[in-house]
Amino acid sequence: MIPLDLGEVARLTSGRLADGADPQAAVTSSVVIDSRRVEPGGLFVCLVGEHADGHAFAADAIRAGAIVVLAAREVGVPAIVVDDPQRALGSLAAGMLARADRCTVVGVTGSSGKTSTKDLLAQVLARGGPVVAPENSFNNEIGLPLTVLSVDENTSTLVCEYSARGTGHIAYLCSIAPPQIGVVLNVGAAHLGEFGSREAIATAKGELVEALPPDGTAVLNADDALVRAMAARTSARVLTFGTAPDADVRLDELELDDRARPSFALRTFAGEARVRMQLSGAHHAMNAAATAAAALARGLALDEIVAGLSDAHARSAHRMDVRERSDGLLVVDDAYNANPESMRAALEAFVRLAAGRRRWAVLGEMRELGDESASLHRGVGEVVAATAVDELLANDAAAPNADGARSPSWAGHARVVPDATAATAVLTAELRNTDAVLVKASNSLRLWEIADEILAVQTAGASA
Repeated sequence: MIPLDLGEVARLTSGRLADGADPQAAVTSSVVIDSRRVEPGGLFVCLVGEHADGHAFAADAIRAGAIVVLAAREVGVPAIVVDDPQRALGSLAAGMLARADRCTVVGVTGSSGKTSTKDLLAQVLARGGPVVAPENSFNNEIGLPLTVLSVDENTSTLVCEYSARGTGHIAYLCSIAPPQIGVVLNVGAAHLGEFGSREAIATAKGELVEALPPDGTAVLNADDALVRAMAARTSARVLTFGTAPDADVRLDELELDDRARPSFALRTFAGEARVRMQLSGAHHAMNAAATAAAALARGLALDEIVAGLSDAHARSAHRMDVRERSDGLLVVDDAYNANPESMRAALEAFVRLAAGRRRWAVLGEMRELGDESASLHRGVGEVVAATAVDELLANDAAAPNADGARSPSWAGHARVVPDATAATAVLTAELRNTDAVLVKASNSLRLWEIADEILAVQTAGASA
């Protein structure tokens, strides 16, 4: 963080100093919302959550070394009192970022692939100078400003992930971290229940390109008509990526190896090159093309970009995390999030890397799909059958998965189980060490715990 004295923090947040807060004292360390993560010289933000009120931990934060807390009321320790600590957190981040005049903001949004692309961007752009990027999916009104506040005087590029649960959300996030380069990956079914239509989702995602300055760059998916149309919503330069013949950064000659790792030709206005990735899943090739376009806009040379993409590894947990148990069982943990598009991508990658094994798909509910939920879950079941998965376990809320999979042409077996505990029991009883398991669902279901359990235990049925 760029050090700020408390008087300046109060000015940026429209707050007042209370309980002995010294206007000359400076915040020199991290800004946190968890008192257990306080560092000496840091600032603790007292947020009121679903299960806890941060104001109750203000004294703990000061004892741990925080110089001040940001609070909605006086709490008996040095504080800056504001009307709304969450809004004040955003204002503080925006004010501090305005002082980082050597830092370029690269933003990414889309219905799926945001976090994986954010991780690729961070690794590739680091070849051009120090990068700050979000932990996991720090992409909302709390996570994004916390990421911004990690910027310091040496930061060359700030990578931000912008999420939306409604119209205006991305515009607000862009007011905190105004992008110079904005990447829009796709418009899919994720959050369809909240928005009502893909067109409404596109309206919200397009707020990212609307926030770009005239000397900025919009990086748009040429293969997605709703994204391509966003070119009309910005005065910035437009670069397109994808498989379309007219894409500025074109993905071509895609191949997958036996671990479903993509290699492909990258054809750009700066030259052509072959990329071989370490990540599993064909969908990473499109994320890589988007990353390449953004990196070219940032000024990196093509050879640096290719080297960065070829060396990149998974940074965020529970995303196509491929692990093998000591007895040979293969487990793919992709349980951080799920929507129809990411389900298809995960299943297609899974069957490729699990070739020759009996393949299990443990699929939980995809949430926030609205009235189309049942039909979209059935569609995932059809993908299960089309990709020749052998065994499907779906939880009760995802029961239409099983309905979609069952067809005369599918030789597999679909079961509906009430919860993760029941799914784990089936796996423990029936898995063989020559099998492979994919676990995927919406994040809140915590289905990665199934992967952790079966990886930790040699099952009774594990035999060659």
